[in-house]
Amino acid sequence: MGLVNPGARPKEPTEAMSEQRVVRPTPISGFPEWTPEIRSVEQRWLDHIRAGFERYGFASVETPSVEALDVLMAKGETSQEVYTLHRLQADADDDSDARLGLHFDLTVPFARYVAQHFNELVFPFKRYQMQRVWRGERPQEGRFREFTQCDIDVINVDRVPLHFDAELPRIVHEVLTGLDIPAWTLNINNRKVLQGFYEGLGIGDPLAVIRAVDKLHKIGPDAVREILVDQVGLSAEQATACLDLAAIRGADASVVEEVAKLGVRSELLSEGLEELGFVLDSLSDLPTGSMVADLSIARGLDYYTGTVYEATFDDDPGYGSICAGGRYENLAGQFIRRNLPGVGISIGLTRIFAKLVAEGRLTAGRSCPTDVLVVLPGDDRRAEALRTAALLRERGFNTEVYHQAAKIGKQIQYASRKGIPFVWFPPFEDGRPHEVKDLSSGEQYEADPSSWSRP
Repeated sequence: MGLVNPGARPKEPTEAMSEQRVVRPTPISGFPEWTPEIRSVEQRWLDHIRAGFERYGFASVETPSVEALDVLMAKGETSQEVYTLHRLQADADDDSDARLGLHFDLTVPFARYVAQHFNELVFPFKRYQMQRVWRGERPQEGRFREFTQCDIDVINVDRVPLHFDAELPRIVHEVLTGLDIPAWTLNINNRKVLQGFYEGLGIGDPLAVIRAVDKLHKIGPDAVREILVDQVGLSAEQATACLDLAAIRGADASVVEEVAKLGVRSELLSEGLEELGFVLDSLSDLPTGSMVADLSIARGLDYYTGTVYEATFDDDPGYGSICAGGRYENLAGQFIRRNLPGVGISIGLTRIFAKLVAEGRLTAGRSCPTDVLVVLPGDDRRAEALRTAALLRERGFNTEVYHQAAKIGKQIQYASRKGIPFVWFPPFEDGRPHEVKDLSSGEQYEADPSSWSRP
C-alpha cells in the first residue's frame, strides 16, 4: 500500500485543470465548419435539394465513407488525392486498414453499390446521395479537403435513354433556382464530340488532348496550345483546330453547324453532335442562357464518355464549378460482368455555400430549432413545467425547459439570445392559468398548452 502524505492538501478542481496541457483551438485548413445560425441555413438547403430530387422519383442511398483503395485508385488521375485510413495503434503486421481510403466522390462508390446490390434493385435505378467527400488537395478559395456533394444518377442495364441526359440538368436548374444564389450558367458538351473531332484530325491520343483542353479556363489558350504541341505532340495546325473547337459556344443546336464549318469529319463526331443537339433541344424551354453548349468543357475524369456538364457563377467563373457530371458507359464494369451505363450530375453544396458565407450574402438562421422555452419557476414546479413541455411537443412544437430555477428575467434573456420566439409560463401556483409571451411583439397572454396555436 502506498504512503500518503498526511499534510498534503487535496487539489482544487481549478488547480488540477491549470496543470493540464491546453491545446489551442485552431481551424484545420480545408475543413469548413459553421456556427448554429449558419448550419441551420445549410440544413434548409439540404432539405430543399432533397425534396427537389425526390420530386423526380430519385431514391436516397448512403454508402460508407471508406472504400477499398483498389476501387478508388482504379481512376489514376485521382489516386494522389485519396486520404488513406490508418489506425494509430495498428500492429506492424496488420495492414487491413491501410487498404482503405476515404471516398473522393460519390460516383465511384455508387457504381460499387449498384454492382453489389444488383439483384435487389429495380432498373433503371434512380438514386440521390448527399454525403461528405474528402480530397487531399491544397485548400484555396472554393476548394476544400472535406465537403458535401449532392448527387443524382440514373444507371441501367445495357442502355440509359438519352432523355435522362436532359432531365438531370433540368432538375438541377429547378433546385438551384429555388435557392438564393448568384446567377449561374450550366455549360454542356459531349465527350464524343471532342474525341471524334480529335480522331478526325488524326490525333492518336485524344484523351491526352481532352485533359489539356480541360485546363483551358484555368491557364488560358496560349498555355494549352503549348501543352498540346510540346507535351502531347500535336502539330501547330492540329493544336489550332482543337482550340477553334473549344471556342464554339451557343445556347441552341446552332453549335452543330459551327462545328461542321471546321471541316473535320468522323463517325464518332457525328454521333456526339446528334446527342448534344438532342439535349439542347430538350432544354430549349428553360430561360435563355441558363443552359449553354460550350465545346471547351471536357471534364478531366476518364470515366466520362458522352454528355458532360459544368456550371459556374456568371460573375466569378474562375471560382470553380458549382455543379458537374456526365455520362459514363461502364463504371460498374470493374465489379460485375454486366454492362451498366449511367449518367449523373452533382451539386457542390459546400463550394456554393462557402462563397455566400464568405461574402456575407447569406441571411443567417436561428441558432437553435426551439419554438418554445418553458420557464422553470422553481424546483417545486419542475413536474408541471415538464408536463407542459411534453404536451407542447406532442402537438408539434419544438420545446425545451429551462435547465435550472433562476430569475425569470434571466430565463427570458436566454430565450432571446437563442432566438426562441415564445416563452411559456406554467402556473406558478396551483389553480393559476398558463401564459405565453411572444418575444417578437412583447405581447403576453393566457394560453392553454392543449389548444394553443402559434400566431
